[in-house]
Amino acid sequence: MRVLIVHDDPGATPRTDDLDVLDQARHVMDALVGLGHEATIAPVGLDLARAAETIRSASPDVVFNLVESLGGHGRLIHVIPGLLDALRVPYTGCPAEAIFQTSNKLVAKRILAAHGVDTPRWRDEADLKDGHDLVEPRVIVKSVWEHASIGLDVDSVIPGGAAWSLRATLEERRASLGGAGFIESYIDGREFNIALLAGPDGPQVLPIPEIVFEGVAPGEPRVVGYRAKWDPSSFEYQHTPRRFVSESSEAPLLARLRTVARRCWSIFHLRGWARVDVRVDADGRVWVLEVNTNPCLSPDAGFVAAASEAGLEAAAVMTRLLVASGTF
Repeated sequence: MRVLIVHDDPGATPRTDDLDVLDQARHVMDALVGLGHEATIAPVGLDLARAAETIRSASPDVVFNLVESLGGHGRLIHVIPGLLDALRVPYTGCPAEAIFQTSNKLVAKRILAAHGVDTPRWRDEADLKDGHDLVEPRVIVKSVWEHASIGLDVDSVIPGGAAWSLRATLEERRASLGGAGFIESYIDGREFNIALLAGPDGPQVLPIPEIVFEGVAPGEPRVVGYRAKWDPSSFEYQHTPRRFVSESSEAPLLARLRTVARRCWSIFHLRGWARVDVRVDADGRVWVLEVNTNPCLSPDAGFVAAASEAGLEAAAVMTRLLVASGTF
């Protein structure tokens, strides 16, 4: 099978998170070649005519979609899947519609809330402009579109308050957030990343890790921010390990987490692979923070670690993703 692996062109001055997609592409190609497929890699950018020609010239049986942004803009993550739909070329991972709905965190939260799934209360720029306060002990400032924890760190947790004050905060942080931001209630609790992989009987929830915040004083914010993900020399990176939850000791909690993750898969019509990030408060209530389509497949990424914990090597994961695309 001819497989074209597409990823976003990191550009001339990439950040650390931009370069991670190159590791993903190599990891995927090695696994596909090991399975006997003919695999090539192609970066794509904002020139859609050129991207279309690249895809047509390769004449692939399927495109392995690793695009996370275009031209450095996370809000364009759905464009290449949309282009592939227009070209009638099958591709791995989630469909363009699901990618758009989940990459815009406000759209995702509205859909989750409409389906009765708990997600922290929020205020967007329009809400704050209309004078809707978010008076809570602590809130967190987030980017609407950008992922990879861009603009997110411990100082993103601030006191809640009046709309005018929160709106001023968003304006001050617009550049670091990569554009539009919003304010969300800060959930003080345990954090879990729930990976899902398509299987013959529907999505399989892989072993679930908890993000452990080591060395954080009681009452201090616990945030998996940019440094925690991308700066190996930082305290945050070194003190936020993932630890897989024991089935024997926490079976009821794991059952609730699996139910919530499968519900998100169904609501957004996900496909291939995904990750649902949640927090569990002191009362055991599960709050969905984000739904991530096509999460990172780098060898050191959380999704790969969860697959390995389930006994699935890269070849098995790639085969599942090809099967889910409907071409294998």
